[in-house]
Formats: sequence, structure tokens, C-alpha cells
Amino acid sequence: MAFPPSFLEELRSRLTLSSVIGRRVKLTRAGREYKACCPFHNEKSPSFYVNDDKNFFHCFGCGAHGDVIGFTMKIDNLGFLETVEKLAGEAGLEVPRLSAQARQQAERAKTLADAVEAACKWFEAKLRQPEGRAALAYLRGRGLDDETIGRFRLGFAPDGRAHLQAALKAEGHEIGQLVEAGLVGRPDDGREPFDFFRNRVIFPITDRRGRVIAFGGRVMDDSKPKYLNSRDTPLFHKRENLYALDKARVAVGERKAQAIVSEGYMDVIALHQAGYAGAVAPLGTALTEGQIQALWKIHPEPVVCLDGDAAGQRAALKAADVALPLLKPGYALRFATLPAGEDPDSLIKRDGAAAMQSVLGQSRSLADVLWASETDGRTFDSPDRRAALEGKLREHLARIADPTVRRAYEGEWIYTRLRALGRPSYAPRARQAAARPWPQRPGAGPVLGTFRAPGDVGLLRIRQEQVLLATAIAHPGLLMAEAEALAHADLTDRRLALVRTALVDCAHAAAGGETLLDTGSLIAHLSRVGLAEEADLLTKPTLYEHGAFADPTASDEAARVGFGHLLALLSRRRMEDELRESQQALAREATAENLARVEGQAAHLRAQVAELAPEDDG
Repeated sequence: MAFPPSFLEELRSRLTLSSVIGRRVKLTRAGREYKACCPFHNEKSPSFYVNDDKNFFHCFGCGAHGDVIGFTMKIDNLGFLETVEKLAGEAGLEVPRLSAQARQQAERAKTLADAVEAACKWFEAKLRQPEGRAALAYLRGRGLDDETIGRFRLGFAPDGRAHLQAALKAEGHEIGQLVEAGLVGRPDDGREPFDFFRNRVIFPITDRRGRVIAFGGRVMDDSKPKYLNSRDTPLFHKRENLYALDKARVAVGERKAQAIVSEGYMDVIALHQAGYAGAVAPLGTALTEGQIQALWKIHPEPVVCLDGDAAGQRAALKAADVALPLLKPGYALRFATLPAGEDPDSLIKRDGAAAMQSVLGQSRSLADVLWASETDGRTFDSPDRRAALEGKLREHLARIADPTVRRAYEGEWIYTRLRALGRPSYAPRARQAAARPWPQRPGAGPVLGTFRAPGDVGLLRIRQEQVLLATAIAHPGLLMAEAEALAHADLTDRRLALVRTALVDCAHAAAGGETLLDTGSLIAHLSRVGLAEEADLLTKPTLYEHGAFADPTASDEAARVGFGHLLALLSRRRMEDELRESQQALAREATAENLARVEGQAAHLRAQVAELAPEDDG
């Protein structure tokens, strides 16, 4: 629901930010602010600051930023509405009253929730009574201990058409409520209502806050259907919920557990019992958009680990297809493939938790899964076949809504992998180019893979772009190998971008056998297209002083390493700019969407920074 801005402002003003954060993090006074080690990433020296006057926190390490609502959402893995309700209670504020219709709906939901909770307790009790002896033996035979059975509140529904409804009617619940809650079925032909679950082991389904909202029932023999789930009710929407999401939310938020999507109830419980407390499962359906969004609220990259049979792999591919339009920076899915014929439960029983960790450790990205779906078992030894593949890939690209993600996937699929399928060997030409004599600079010392940066940030960026292009010109073999990566480099200078385009065109022409690529031909082409001045600048010995690896006398390996680091640095600069803009937007408007965007971009930037040694960043 939408809250009046005045209510949210009052809520923020009543709660001192440092007091709320101080209950979770040890704060130290630093002038008018407080500082601490950031609770959202591992660090040894404090970079997390809290400012009560401006009512925001900010981490200069990971970029986390927000107000008291944003902090509570992130630290407790709660949604916006849940967070506001929690903080309002702490502040002594009454949440704005709902309309008469909304209040009536809330009261009805409360009544239904009471009935579902009563049913859960009844199922739990039956499991421990004589009629539940076989069900309890079944669960123990599946390897579940009493602690796990109790933690997941497993139960048993006895055979018979009216046992549950009789018990709940005796507690004051009306038959209409039991039907609406999905506990009782009512035949269309006017016959007596019947208990929906009969002679089944019962798995309570909870919401993200741990409240029971529905049930799943499993037979103990080979009869069909093996599993039976509650139908959708005012409390329960199958396509929006995940089994054990409440437990996974806490484990991921507090213990940094990996979020794992498995197929069934027993798989989830086996994973939790083996130490994988971030496991959840869809409820008898393929993973849906709503379930993916719910997963991303607790972890940016959950691992989809479905059964190793053909059906499980089809479900994984379907999940990748559903997730594709939803992708945003820092938020995706990964996919782990179980051995054929195995599920998490059977694998852990046979080979232990270490075998499961091995499977998770070999997870693949969503980009890898979709690429494999279009290429496995096929050959692309002709332009026609590669063109057909590109058409398929671009169909996938068209479904990615976020432009940043779409560009990244296009670079990976089209300009790296697809081009590599038809790329000939360039080693002979590279050796020819490298063998050409080059005049040695007077007094030139050893050529090192370093970049010397000027102090001005704007000049630094231009200088990095210049050295990048100079390296490509002086080392044609490297240009041949990295043309696609260069084509997607983040260049800010318009004239240098024109040089880049001309160089990439030369590389593509050489790849097609039309020309021989060497430094002289590159310089000549730049002059023909009106870039002679830039060509002169990019081949001056004085430029090599800023990046020794660009010098024609540098080794191929030094040039390759230096070129790669410059590409990464330029990409990092662009991500820093995007993150800075998002942080400013968050400071102006502390919404859940803005907070998620900042968190995703910060995570992406941290991953990029981790690949660069500190001394490489000029």
C-alpha cells in the first residue's frame, strides 16, 4: 500500500538513525557523524558512516546508502510494507488506517490465518498420535531427525472425509471459512464438504515472515497424485510464494547463506538439514516471475538446482527464459546441474553434503545456459549457420529490458563468443607484424607493463583511452585477438571513438582475408579516413611514457596484460559514474527501487574492482 509522505517523514523523524543502526552495528563517534565497519560487506577498517543530521547512512566501500527504512529493509531482508510496520511499532506510531473495504479484507484474512494455523497445529499433533505412526516412520526413514520435523512443523492428515473440519468447527471456525482457506472442499453437486488433505504427510507452507498460509501433502506410497498443494486463497498465491522462504531469508540475511532453488519439499528439507539453509522450492510449478522477484529480495544471484533428469533441465531452461526480461545490474540466476537421476535429497544421502557443494561450485551463469541451449550439439562452420545463431541470440537480447544488461549480454554473445566461432587463427599474421623492425627510442630503458597517470581525473580518462588505442596500433596481433572487446570499450572522447571504429574495421577486414594487418597499414587507414592527426598523436614516443606496454618494443604478454587492465579500468569508470548517479537519485528519493538499483550496481562494481590490483588503478 502507499503511505502518505507526511507519515513516512514522521516515522523517520521519530527514529534516530544511529540508535536503530547502533543496535546491529558497533558505532564510533567521528565528529558529527558515526563510523563503523560496514555490515553489508567484509572489511577491516571502517568505511560505513551514519549522519543523524542528514538522516542517512553511506558506505564508501560498497556504496550502500539509504535512510532508516532502507537500512532495516537491507539488514532484515524485509519488504517495504513489512519494514514500515516494524519501524512504526518501534516509534509508537499507528500505521495509517485502511479504508473500510481494505479493513474488512484484512479482518477476513486474519480469520482465515487463524483457521490455517489451527489446522497446522492439528496436523502436527496427529503425526505424534497412533494414527500418525506410519507417517512419522516414513519421515524418519527419509533421514529426517525430530529437530528437523519440528522446525518445519511437519504433520499428518488422517484418512477420512471430515476429521479436520470437525476438529476446527469445534474450535469455532465456520465451514465457509474452512472452504475459503482451502482446508475443505465443497462438491458442486451438493454433497457434504470433505477434508482437502487425507492420508498424507503434511508440509506447511509459510509466508516470508513465517506465518502458515497453505499446505502441501504427500502420499506415502506410489499412488497419484504424489503431491497435492492447497489451491490459491486470499492468503496464498502459489505463483508468488516459495517453500521455506522465511527460513532462507533469515539464513541469507544473517549467515550469508547461498540462496538455492530446488524442486520439492523433501529436497529443501534435506538441504537445510545438511547445512544449506538458504534453500527454497517453487510450489509445484516452474519458477515464475513473482518467485524470482521474491528470491532477489533475499539474494542477488540465487542458484537454480533442479533434478538431473530431462524434466529438471527443461525446468531450469524455462526459469532462465522467464528471468531474462527481469534481469537488472547485479541481479541474475545461476544454474547448477545435478548428476543424471539425482535430486539434492538422494545426492546428499548417498555422497554427503560435500557432493552437493561440488555441484553448486560448478554452477553456470544464465548467459552460459542460454548460449548452450542454442549451440550444444550443433556446428557453426559456415556464415549461414552463424547468421542463424545470431538471429536466435538477438531474439533473446530483445527480451532483456534493462539496457545495461542487454549491452553486456550482446558483448558476450555476439562480439565475443559468436565471433570466436568463425575466427581464423591470427598467429602467423601476428608474428609477421611483430617481426617488423621498429626504431628504438634514444635512451629507452626496460619496457614495463605499467600505466603512469596524470593527476586530473578528466585528463586521466582521456590518457587511458589514448594508451589503449596506441597499444592496439603498435601490436596488431593483439588488435586482431581483441577487436570485439575494443569495440565495446567505454570511450568518452569523440575523436578517439572514431579511431576505435576505424581500427576495429581494419581488424574485421583482416579477419576476412581482405588485407594484411600491420601498424603501417593501420596508420595509413586512419589517415585516409581523416584521422591523421590522431594517428600521429597515438604513435608519439612521449605517449608510451604513460603506458610502457603500448611501446612497439614491449613484449606481446606485457601488451596483452596492459591492454586488458585498461579495458577493465574504463569499464570501472563507467560503472562508477552510473553508481554515483543512482546514489544521488536514492538520496533524493529513498525508494525500494532506487535502493535495489544502488545495491545491484555496487555489487557489480565490487566484482569488477576485485579483478584489478590496487596499483593498476591510476
